Amino acid sequence: MKTIKKTIKYTIFKTKTGYFAVLGTENALLKTILPVKNPKKAEFLILKDHPNAKFDKNYKKSIQNRIKAYFKGTYTDFTDIHVNLSALPPFTRKILQKCRKIKFSQTASYKKLAQMAGNPNAAQAVGNVLAKNPIPLIIPCHRIIKSDGRPGGFSAHPNKKMKINLLKLEK
Repeated sequence: MKTIKKTIKYTIFKTKTGYFAVLGTENALLKTILPVKNPKKAEFLILKDHPNAKFDKNYKKSIQNRIKAYFKGTYTDFTDIHVNLSALPPFTRKILQKCRKIKFSQTASYKKLAQMAGNPNAAQAVGNVLAKNPIPLIIPCHRIIKSDGRPGGFSAHPNKKMKINLLKLEK
């Protein structure tokens, strides 16, 4: 049986907040990098687990435009964008899929997301999953906050400032 190998592509583009990167196949995204100040850093981060990906400045151009609009403050719904989570463990996939259901400008607690996934006592495990979210923004882990309303952690960026800014942008 012949194995079909899908080409993995990536692109880096400038948004109002910095250089954003996306990586995936023609069918689905595998990884995103939230805006960073330097395009070389974005490239390093996006290629970390996929060093053989091919650069294509037009890769997912419509998604690029939607992400640029988002960072300009435009209401943007990313739920129709196909993502590939098949390499992730079942619990992780379930949490990330439920996280995608949190709508623009809405938030949910880690505990609530655990309940949505059928594991009401797994709030800490939810936090661990979201800390490794491979597709931030498209899978809106920034919308998951602590039960007391504080933002909680955000490992997609070196500090919580990006999470707070994303939440403000959506208000």
